[in-house]
Amino acid sequence: MTDVTATVVRLKLSLLRNGLRQSGGRRAAFIASAVVALLFAALQLLGLLALRGHAHADAVAVLGTAVLALGWAVLPLFFPSGDETLDPTRLVMLPLRPRPLVRALLAASLVGIGPLFTLLLLVGCALSVARGAAAYVTAVVAVVLALLVCVALARAVAAANVRLLTSRKGRDLAVLSGLVIAIGAQLVNFGAQRLGSGGLGQLSPAADVLRWLPPASAVGAVHAVSERSYGLAAAQLLLTAAALALLVAVWARSLTRLMTAPDGSTLQAADSGARERASAGGLGRLLPAGRTGTVMERSLRYVWRDPKTKAAWVTSLAIGLIVPVFNALQGTGSIYFACFAAGMLGIQMYNQFGQDTSAFWMVAMTISSSRDAYVELRARALALLVITLPYAALVTVLTAAVLGDWPRLPEALGLSFALLGAMLATGAWTSARFPYSIPQEGYKNVAPGQAGLAWIAIFGGMVSAALLCAPVIALTIWLNVSADGDAFTWLLLPVGAVYGTAVTLLGLRLAAPRTAARLPEILAAVSKG
Repeated sequence: MTDVTATVVRLKLSLLRNGLRQSGGRRAAFIASAVVALLFAALQLLGLLALRGHAHADAVAVLGTAVLALGWAVLPLFFPSGDETLDPTRLVMLPLRPRPLVRALLAASLVGIGPLFTLLLLVGCALSVARGAAAYVTAVVAVVLALLVCVALARAVAAANVRLLTSRKGRDLAVLSGLVIAIGAQLVNFGAQRLGSGGLGQLSPAADVLRWLPPASAVGAVHAVSERSYGLAAAQLLLTAAALALLVAVWARSLTRLMTAPDGSTLQAADSGARERASAGGLGRLLPAGRTGTVMERSLRYVWRDPKTKAAWVTSLAIGLIVPVFNALQGTGSIYFACFAAGMLGIQMYNQFGQDTSAFWMVAMTISSSRDAYVELRARALALLVITLPYAALVTVLTAAVLGDWPRLPEALGLSFALLGAMLATGAWTSARFPYSIPQEGYKNVAPGQAGLAWIAIFGGMVSAALLCAPVIALTIWLNVSADGDAFTWLLLPVGAVYGTAVTLLGLRLAAPRTAARLPEILAAVSKG
């Protein structure tokens, strides 16, 4: 009988090899990513080795192992297509039992750049705390156990959520991976600054807890052996081995259920559709009558249901909050950073017709004059304002609260409203002048050959919006440098609101005739994806 493990490992290697043969671009991207990942891992390995003998080396090693395990746990949820063997339902027609299949898939999980990257970091974590022959022997066992726990954790999570990962919600999670990276980068930056000011000693309380959680407990065992606490080390290694056995058992049970249970996703989809139809009238009753309400409802449903639109909105909402508030928490921010939220949300007005893709023809059929185009654009802008206006105000208030700079709150709100209005105006114009298609499949947000249009639309519009806000910015500067200006800075709130409203209406008026005249060109541009 053919060895199942060897066959599945060969299958994994064939999938990697055939994927690289598809195109030169994919091959170049794989090689570049592999070089960068391995170079980063090598530098981290050297950095961990340099910590040998440091008083808090064990805290860094334990936390590093815990972060690796967390990455293995969440990556299958956000990158389900990164490994074709993550979906065991593709093997459902083969006569395979769960136990041999678990061994085979576990072995296949050790093939790739990710496991090699993890192995290098785990070796660095273990060696940074190892002292003596017994500790080095323990380090070998600890690294193997920790690596197996990481890959088993990823497999167990993927098997438990395979129905989700192959559904529309799973594709939403994959698209939202950019948000996780953006938030993670901000958190890493915030943590690095805190460590730079307070030292590595701040990690010790968290490390004391995590050293008893697998697989970080395996690295904790190496440190315990170095300190001649052999009983403690044995307990931590046994804890890691028990966690591995539990993960494999859970994984095997999930595989059994997947291989034998019917797929109820269609029934769930039907139930979900019934619930949506039942609540369809709720949103419409809150919106204006006529075309304005219809377009607003359609735009808001795009935000809730379309994966690419949802990802763009959630990313903008998160980053628009993180940048001003995190800077304020670090003591390096300013209340004017709150305008970043208005800028990030205003970008959603750009390329309004791209989210319609080829279905824009139905919108185009309803536009027969500049008046129709104006109502269409106005309704889309109002749909954005339903979310952006209160959110920009909330971020500004939170930033003022963190900084304790309440006297400048009115002028910051005025600047945010003026900037938001300017971006709505320029967004309406660029939507008509520089439309581009947004592919529905994959991770790219621009169709091939249209990247230049996207750059022109976004960055050109942002520069134009900043120039449109120049009068309000100049007034803000003048009131702040004037001797008696502080008493009148509150006027910037109504001035900014009125100015933003006026600029928005003017931009919509100017964009409407161009939209009505360029309907065929817009349809051709947004249909390329």
